[in-house]
Amino acid sequence: MVPHLVTALNGPLLELEKKILGATPAIERWFRMEWQEHTPPFYCSVDLRNAGFKLAPVDTNLFPGGFNNLSPEMLPLAVQAAMAAIEKYCPDARNLLLIPENQPGNTFYLQNIGRLMQIFRQTGLNVRLGTLAPGVTKPQHMELPDGTQITLEPLERSANGRRVGLKNFDPCTVLLNNDLSIGIPSVLEGLHEQSVLPPLHAGWAMRRKSNHFAAYDEVVKKFSKMVEVDPWMLNPLFAKVSDIDFQENTGTDALADSVSSLLSKIRKKYKEYGIKEQPFVFIKANAGTYGMGIMTVKDASEIKDLNRKQRTGMLAGKEGLEVSEVIVQEGVHSFERINQAVAEPVVYMIDRYVVGGFYRVHADRGVNENLNAPGAHFVPLAFAQQHALPDMHAKPGTAAPNRFYMYGVVARLALLAASVEMEKTDPNPEVY
Repeated sequence: MVPHLVTALNGPLLELEKKILGATPAIERWFRMEWQEHTPPFYCSVDLRNAGFKLAPVDTNLFPGGFNNLSPEMLPLAVQAAMAAIEKYCPDARNLLLIPENQPGNTFYLQNIGRLMQIFRQTGLNVRLGTLAPGVTKPQHMELPDGTQITLEPLERSANGRRVGLKNFDPCTVLLNNDLSIGIPSVLEGLHEQSVLPPLHAGWAMRRKSNHFAAYDEVVKKFSKMVEVDPWMLNPLFAKVSDIDFQENTGTDALADSVSSLLSKIRKKYKEYGIKEQPFVFIKANAGTYGMGIMTVKDASEIKDLNRKQRTGMLAGKEGLEVSEVIVQEGVHSFERINQAVAEPVVYMIDRYVVGGFYRVHADRGVNENLNAPGAHFVPLAFAQQHALPDMHAKPGTAAPNRFYMYGVVARLALLAASVEMEKTDPNPEVY
């Protein structure tokens, strides 16, 4: 099933598709070489935006929470990739402990956990759920909409203090599907005998979007040189601004300057390519997720004139964490549409393999707005007949598999950037 797309795959992006398809053997070899140098994150999802003249990642999530939105046809791919990922960390793995977000009322999220458990059980593992929620002292059973049930259990440290597990359950690997926004819990610190995946410094307690996009900048420059394209076509420009207090309205002058500088760089690129659209930027909390703490701005003057509602919207991110540092990111229009509603592709990966994706669709949002907001719905993206097999004979812009292959390439660039980012920000780097 390929969603019916109304899209502006034209101009420079057609040229880009042509170059990427022409360089497929070189691209796949380049990725293989890079994965010899870097370890991919355990799993990852990447939000892409397709503007017709530019295709770029705008967010990279290391604790993806939408596996339930993948089409069932993609499950075998996910199971294979999960097997490859687990073997790296624990070849003799038998037990896997999965730690989800504390969202007992969010049935969409719980369906994601159900799907993850299904994937890992099909790899031959015993999978159980441990919760970080305070006050849970006995197993809690939860019904899912499909009639299945999941059970959350309290975590226990081993007698020697070096392992974590559940009652009568000693896992080889601990898999986090919790982004640790509120900090690293003590029950997960100092585990010397188990792999914790992703590593604790991948959580938002320590991770920063600006570090990720700085790493992406490096990766995309190398890639663009190889395929001979302007890196800007794959890369959103960005800047980091610290010491902001939206409540007291301090630090906003520096933010306005940053917005003004970035917008003038974007205008220059638009002029170079004859693009008639109006440039804009997203201002996002530098640590955070769930589409919170995000604002669209088209002119620096808007920063000086923030009303109370806008300031309040930027005060806090997930779990009520105060926002004092932001990333100003070039806005990429989303000219993909499904049934006239604006859509953006989200690509899912386990280890270094693309395992599927979906379109995030929002009928009430415009081409220059954040779609990760209440009211969004999801349409599975069939990475038709395997994302890795583009149709080399199709005319540029006419074949869905080619479009999906291109999505897969850009998503893997973001995955590689996440790997470089994790190495650079590791508080305990291994000495080789």
